[in-house]
Amino acid sequence: MAHMLRGLLILLLPLLAVAQERTVLWVTAKPSDAVLAAGGAIAQLARDGFVVRAVQFTNDEKGSLDLGPAATREASDADAERAMRALGVAETVRLGHKAGELGYVSTTEMRNELVALIRFFKPVILFVPDPYVHYLPDRDHFYLGKMAEEAWGYSGGGMFNHELKRMGFPGYSVPEIYYYAPRPYAPGEGGEGRARLREVDITGVWHAKLAALTALETNNRQYASHVRIRLRAAGLDASKVNPDDTGSVAALVKARALQLAEAIGGKHGIPLAEEFNYVGGPSGQPHIDELAVPKK
Repeated sequence: MAHMLRGLLILLLPLLAVAQERTVLWVTAKPSDAVLAAGGAIAQLARDGFVVRAVQFTNDEKGSLDLGPAATREASDADAERAMRALGVAETVRLGHKAGELGYVSTTEMRNELVALIRFFKPVILFVPDPYVHYLPDRDHFYLGKMAEEAWGYSGGGMFNHELKRMGFPGYSVPEIYYYAPRPYAPGEGGEGRARLREVDITGVWHAKLAALTALETNNRQYASHVRIRLRAAGLDASKVNPDDTGSVAALVKARALQLAEAIGGKHGIPLAEEFNYVGGPSGQPHIDELAVPKK
């Protein structure tokens, strides 16, 4: 009997581990904007025992300075792996849609993909791009955010049951969702309706976020080139911005991220912070309530 019980326990251990797993699903178009907007909160969640899985919808084939699409995709994937390791992300699911062209992809197709992943991983928290912020130049952010919000709403209901339920993935509702944007929220962009603005102190994980951003070398070179072009067009000194100098690019990336974190933190009396439109709660996860700084 004892041998039988031990054997049964060995068989059940993997199932028990899955049942106890607290998963976060991080929906991204490409790593650069997502890490800039939410990398600190993701790193903190990973440190506190959550299993974070990223879902990257595009192939990031256009985010380089002087590489062709295939080489850019390969280099960007390698950069993203390093960045996700720095944040403590357990794995990345890459869906491979063409970067910059999500507006041409069937919304139903993308929604079906995300609903399937939500039902499979059963996350307790979902991070998605915020489609309600104004004047963001990256339209992938908008199209993905709108679709992801729909997937969040539909994943617990009967839609897609004709196929997913028969495959063993019945409805599942994520209790909490964080909408993120790669800049501070402006008045009228957050905290309305069911959503409320929630700030997260990232001071303790700043170095992890910076390491992740710095790892995105391919995209960072392109960003540095764009900054240099804009500086020159404005008649300003661009001598310190050199996309071919690793130190110069790293300094630019740090300055940008630090300025963003300090600007958001300054709004809430925190040294370094990120800000989200949040829907959910009470969370049922004490860690989330502690991570979010309450409004004064």
